[in-house]
Amino acid sequence: MIIHETQVAPEWVDYNGHMNDAEYARVFSQACDALIEHIGLDDAGREQHGYTIYTLETHLCYRREAHQGQSLNVDLTLLDSDAKRLHVFFAMLDEESNLLATSEQMLMGIEKASGRPGPFPEAIASAVAALPQVDSDAWSELAGRTIAIRR
Repeated sequence: MIIHETQVAPEWVDYNGHMNDAEYARVFSQACDALIEHIGLDDAGREQHGYTIYTLETHLCYRREAHQGQSLNVDLTLLDSDAKRLHVFFAMLDEESNLLATSEQMLMGIEKASGRPGPFPEAIASAVAALPQVDSDAWSELAGRTIAIRR
């Protein structure tokens, strides 16, 4: 599911003439915000439930350059979840559906009053259950990777 759409802003372009690596992280952060709003944790939802989401870990893979003015679409796949965590995979695509970058993230639900992890409120858990999810044998080859120098 496309969770976020944007374009490469002029100020995101670096000295190499393409989108700076930090800006890929910005777009994925915006996609994460869109996901959080999609499951009901916009400003009103966070206030109503006393609940929010923190990012625990992010793994970015850069596949192709993006250039000024280029359209970007971020596709979301839920890889896994439990009572208080989301393991998500974002794929950044251009207007021709070419893969530009991916971001795999582990997100944690936090009870705002205690600042500690806690289970998703019922309405949020229902919204999470409705997200597009794939079985582990159908994950993208870019999901679940580790960083290492292969020898």
